[in-house]
Amino acid sequence: MGAGKTTIGRKLAETLSMDFMDSDHQIEQRTGASIPWIFDVEGEAGFRKREKDMLDELTRHKNLVLATGGGAVLHEANRQNLAARGTVIYLSASIDQLLNRTRRDKNRPLLQTEDPQAKLEELMKTREPLYREVADFVIDTGQGNVQHTVNEIIARLTDR
Repeated sequence: MGAGKTTIGRKLAETLSMDFMDSDHQIEQRTGASIPWIFDVEGEAGFRKREKDMLDELTRHKNLVLATGGGAVLHEANRQNLAARGTVIYLSASIDQLLNRTRRDKNRPLLQTEDPQAKLEELMKTREPLYREVADFVIDTGQGNVQHTVNEIIARLTDR
């Protein structure tokens, strides 16, 4: 959450003349409901089921830059599909950067808590090893602007 997946993904897709999709936005579009509403009504488990189904569908597309939700790596099937069907880039940022970027965003149900920093630390403790497990490479989004990050990704893709 807040690493820049959507912003960077959209710019990367534009630069590479590829399509761009954000799995969370696709879920909202398909259901007609916001992510916070889905969490409220179905709980995190209900949302994760929808996310798994959506990622199974989206990872089958070709010429697509896909931004996943931050918790997508929690489900083994998602990690397998992402790794087998594309190049996975882990956009990394510090807890302070994530906190700063998400501070006013009410569309992040997991951070609607008394202590968002503690929640981010807890999420990263669980998720970061999974991100690193599935990633083909890691890009730190705390350095430079969006275009700098996109250029770094393209350089890494070219070096492969």
